[in-house]
Amino acid sequence: MRVRALVISLTALAGISRIWGQTEKVVFVSGNVRLEDGTAPPDAVQINRACNGRITIAARTDTMGHFAFTVDAGGNSTATADAGQAPAEAADLSKALNKTSTQYTNPIITALRDCEVQAVLSGFRTESVRLSVRDNADDGRLGTIILHPLSRLGALTISATTAAAPAAAKKAYDKGMESIGKENWDVAESGLTKAVTIYPKFAIAWYQLGQVRQKRNAQAGAIEAWNEARKQDPKYVKPYESLAAVADRQQDWAAAEQYSREWLQLDPDDFAAPYLINAVANARLNRIEAAELAARGGLRVDKDRKVPRLNYVLGLILMQKQQYAESAKCLRAYLELAPNAHDAAMVREQVAKLDHQAEAGPPH
Repeated sequence: MRVRALVISLTALAGISRIWGQTEKVVFVSGNVRLEDGTAPPDAVQINRACNGRITIAARTDTMGHFAFTVDAGGNSTATADAGQAPAEAADLSKALNKTSTQYTNPIITALRDCEVQAVLSGFRTESVRLSVRDNADDGRLGTIILHPLSRLGALTISATTAAAPAAAKKAYDKGMESIGKENWDVAESGLTKAVTIYPKFAIAWYQLGQVRQKRNAQAGAIEAWNEARKQDPKYVKPYESLAAVADRQQDWAAAEQYSREWLQLDPDDFAAPYLINAVANARLNRIEAAELAARGGLRVDKDRKVPRLNYVLGLILMQKQQYAESAKCLRAYLELAPNAHDAAMVREQVAKLDHQAEAGPPH
């Protein structure tokens, strides 16, 4: 599968609503996200509004790649149902705020001067476009955002089955996703269930259905949905992440080993988490060599050292192999990266014992 860049084009308009004789400005932002070849992305793209370092989720794209949201005088964003529908009154940013005002300022325009719109999709590098409603004469048109794939992960976080979904299934999926944004889990589950009933190969809809069921504490149903997503599109990586994480939490070591191994077969270069899960699962299954291999692989991938636990797990594995000096080194690395970990005191005691055993040499 060829990984394609994403292009997002946006237009910002300003709507006016009158409240008790005053003019209240509402900025309406809409746009479309497209793949480089002009097609809509096969997964929902999260649209963020970033203002002075504060990021809020403003909207998500539908299956056609459309999105829309408004910003009111309080700076609040609200996603709208129809990305193509502007406010009832046309924009006029050149008018004063009320009859007695001589100022051509607008509280929303002022608030949006340092704002950007971001399109976020897993596996792609996020770039931003500045909201161009900067003064009353601005036409409010924004530029283009291109999301570049970080690696082949970009191809793995979207499902090829989405493009073939019929319109009715996409409509039900969009309703489900809109309800997820509102945390209305009952309606979300109903919409997503309808989507996969209409189009059983809808891998992303199965995955999102699993996410909703997990939110509703229906773990067995969530696992069933994720496995169905995995079945319908074996190259779609997200279900493997969820299945591996749940199996690890449930201490189902055989399942954790399987799902993390399959996750790594799809993408061995981008995440340290499956290496950690795989190392723990193999250790619990008494497959020490496989556990060590996974832990070392995770440390190789974790270049920014964001998963300190890998050092701890490798330290325990090496301790079991009576390689005390290197075990102590790994545990020290863990303490350096996570000095306030809940088990830090216990690990310090382990390091002291390992130092003593290393000095004493291997047992005869």
